[in-house]
Amino acid sequence: MIIIDTDVLIEILDRKSEKGDAALKKIENTGEEVVITALNLHEIVYGLYKYGKGIIREIEQMETLGYTRDDALLSAKLELECERRGKKASRRDSMIAAMAINRNAKVFTFNKKHFQIFSNLSLL
Repeated sequence: MIIIDTDVLIEILDRKSEKGDAALKKIENTGEEVVITALNLHEIVYGLYKYGKGIIREIEQMETLGYTRDDALLSAKLELECERRGKKASRRDSMIAAMAINRNAKVFTFNKKHFQIFSNLSLL
């Protein structure tokens, strides 16, 4: 399973983006299931509404992972571990990392430095 982060999703949805085209090919070559999280959905839909655009059909059709109790427990632990090591981890990134770890999924992001701080997290 691959969880697509918001930055990658924005590029993919921009039909004129070569970076998005390359990202889409990379995803397709894995043959793995592709999902987004409810957190990513929020960010994308917020941006669409903010700029007066409607929800894109592809977004509505993507499988969206919910944030569970187990995710909350792990994300709190991950955030604190980073804090104790002197690494700044955003709460949102901690939450996405926990969702991926709990599901043995990889995160596909262009912001690798945001996610490399989490132990046991696989990146695409």
